[in-house]
Amino acid sequence: MDKDQILARLRGFVEENFLYMRPDFELQNDQSLMANGIVDSMGVMEMIQFLEEEFGVEVGDEEITEDNLGSLDAITGFVVRRGSGEGRQAV
Repeated sequence: MDKDQILARLRGFVEENFLYMRPDFELQNDQSLMANGIVDSMGVMEMIQFLEEEFGVEVGDEEITEDNLGSLDAITGFVVRRGSGEGRQAV
């Protein structure tokens, strides 16, 4: 799975799980998810679960940072750095 595919899956997850009540919000790939009120602390936990299930990427406590999980671009880069991005296919 390449970077664009990872980004597309992440965007789909965020739109479906966090932006469903804000259909007109246009999230840019580099916008902060927390600063824009898209993801809260519980949302970060949901995101981590998604990353582990979808991409097979384990996220350590010390890796839960804005640099790694703060935006779609940051998360995509984190997934790419942590592995090939090959994970379980969505059912």
